[in-house]
Amino acid sequence: MKKILDNSQAKAALANVRGYVFDIDGTLALADRRLSGYQALPGAGDLLALLRQRELPFVAFTNGSTKTPLQLSQELGRIGIEVDEQHTLTPVSVAVDHFRRRRFRRLLVLGGEGVWRPLIEAGFEVVRSPERADDVDAVLIGWHPEFVLADLDAACRAVWAGAGLFVVSTAPYVASRDGRTLGISGALAAAVRSITGKRAIVLGKPSAYALACASNRLGIPPDQMAIVGDDPSLENAMALRGGALSVGVHTGLSDAADFDRLPADSRPHLSLPGVAQLLELVS
Repeated sequence: MKKILDNSQAKAALANVRGYVFDIDGTLALADRRLSGYQALPGAGDLLALLRQRELPFVAFTNGSTKTPLQLSQELGRIGIEVDEQHTLTPVSVAVDHFRRRRFRRLLVLGGEGVWRPLIEAGFEVVRSPERADDVDAVLIGWHPEFVLADLDAACRAVWAGAGLFVVSTAPYVASRDGRTLGISGALAAAVRSITGKRAIVLGKPSAYALACASNRLGIPPDQMAIVGDDPSLENAMALRGGALSVGVHTGLSDAADFDRLPADSRPHLSLPGVAQLLELVS
């Protein structure tokens, strides 16, 4: 599908959408530089309310791992963005699905509560770095601003012993009210790779694993979704990979010019000032 330019084409395409995947940071809301204290972006709450009214399923999917899905669902609910825990996704949600398929049992985690708690609740045996665990099935790197050298040592020794290496995201930054907030997990994964030579498998957006997780939660195939986000390399790339309708918004990391500069076959189908304009199109 080529980029859609006029309202009639946009409305026709959106009429065929059976479910939505929304990015959070820069799309539905903006947090402070500590990735907390969310403020809703215009139209976000009303758009989700309209989709609920029409019984169109949606998920809110962040690449962040500072919070558990429950914590994130509760924080968004306080600002009028109502998404239940089951439909609030982080890369750790993807990790749970993938690690179960791989029949992993024991994991080494570099990260805070948003990384380790969902894994424990899902039944995995979790070792938290800097404690060493050379017998784990996998190492998962997430949001870990308190990183110290001992964390790197534990991760490398587990990888040398044969553990798989996974990372929630390699995005260098995320959108916040203060502009770009640095990512952590990609830098830590790069450090482990520089020592062990092992490249981390990305579980968050735009990976095929992330797309499959969203599809499973929605209960619809990717080619019947719309994926809405502010990052050309994340939500837009994931949408185009899966044959979904890609909706780029200009309220986060990217503006209209950033989307327009993409090669023609890599542009979103819709490029909108924000989800308020998407609300107008689907109303």
